[in-house]
Amino acid sequence: MSKTPDDRAGLSRRDLLKSAAFAGAALGASGALSPAIAESVTAGAHPELAPPRTPAAKTMKGVPFDRHETVRIAIVGTGLRGRSVLHDFLGCPGVKVTALCDNVAEKAQRAAKMVTDAGQPAPALYTDGDTAFEQLVQRDDIDFIHTATPWEWHVPVMLAALKAGKHVSSECPFGMTLKELWALVDASEKYRRHCLQLENCNYGYNEMLVNRMVHAGVFGEPLHGAAAYLHDLRGLLFEDRDEGLWRRRWHITNNANLYPTHGLGPVAWYLDIHKGDKFEFMVSMSTEERGLTAWREEHLKDRSNAKWQEKYVTGDLNSSLIKTAKGRTILLQHDVSNPRPYSRLNALQGTKGVFEDYPARIYIDGQAGGERFGPIDAWKKEFEHPLWTQLGAQARGSGHGGMDFIMAWRMVQCLREGLVPDIDVYDSAAWSAPFPLSEISVAKGSAPVKFPDFTRGNWKA
Repeated sequence: MSKTPDDRAGLSRRDLLKSAAFAGAALGASGALSPAIAESVTAGAHPELAPPRTPAAKTMKGVPFDRHETVRIAIVGTGLRGRSVLHDFLGCPGVKVTALCDNVAEKAQRAAKMVTDAGQPAPALYTDGDTAFEQLVQRDDIDFIHTATPWEWHVPVMLAALKAGKHVSSECPFGMTLKELWALVDASEKYRRHCLQLENCNYGYNEMLVNRMVHAGVFGEPLHGAAAYLHDLRGLLFEDRDEGLWRRRWHITNNANLYPTHGLGPVAWYLDIHKGDKFEFMVSMSTEERGLTAWREEHLKDRSNAKWQEKYVTGDLNSSLIKTAKGRTILLQHDVSNPRPYSRLNALQGTKGVFEDYPARIYIDGQAGGERFGPIDAWKKEFEHPLWTQLGAQARGSGHGGMDFIMAWRMVQCLREGLVPDIDVYDSAAWSAPFPLSEISVAKGSAPVKFPDFTRGNWKA
């Protein structure tokens, strides 16, 4: 394969595919950092420094979509998550699904049946190997591409889509290294196409309700937020199918917060990140690894299984503190290796009151009943988001309590009406940056690490 330069300095198409091949390789015993992040740790990289903007490129902040009467969508990766997103898009008005891609033909065919069952023509299928998406993105009947592949393929798919002139989105994380995140920013600016993460948690009922309350001044001046992904995934990580085939590998190579965006995205909206504030720096620390090793000991009795050769290096609980340019703070946590109820923390402290989720509760200074939390129900009539008022009954039958459908519907609305997307490439890059930054901080003894300014100064607007 020839080395064709990509849209960012120092990262070629071959680099991307080698990285994806590395990440998708058979799982083995390893305690080393992933190569790209190890380079950042050992070479003293300066993540706060923005690489020069490519010639003729300019910001995508505030840029609206062109109007599309019908939004022609393609999906790369039609496993469990890809089919779930497909289901939600098919429930939106003005959507036509034109193409699907998966290196497992049976999965693509199952997704295609969903399209025809919805009364649409059969979509074109691309199933010939890992890079079949390179043919899909060249089609002229696609307006928007979504990738729901394993993590290591998000960036190759998105860069190929941008270069082919398509708007594109991904599942989380948006990218795994600073180099990848800058590449997506630069390519989006160069090709004048939106590139973003479809972060469903930003569209959760409580998150949208609280965001409206924050911006109505209910909590006073925001001071602190809490965000997390605390989810017992031990059984899933050891499955011999679906995410169990690839997701566990990241616990072999990276001692970091592997999944920061679900909690951080909504809190970033509360704090107006990139709308007058930005993430400034973070410190991070991890506990020892215990959970996956203990689960394997208890549940995997066959010592000849290759999983017994794996050494897990991701600390069970990673905790980070982020400071913003305005002096606000955010607690960010990740733990998928221990028994616990699900939580994204989702909290906001202001000068007049506090909200904490899981369970949802609120306290406002001077409220009746004294200094004790109360329910949020009384606030719903005034602050329920109009999208939930309009679509809630339909949405609650979709994934993750309805947030998935609200997310898909809003994305389609932005494309059909020519609106600026709610989430842009700069937001998406910043929300995933704690993945590499936490690893750098942990490796340096919890040293502070600067955040890149992906907006190159436009966060002040």
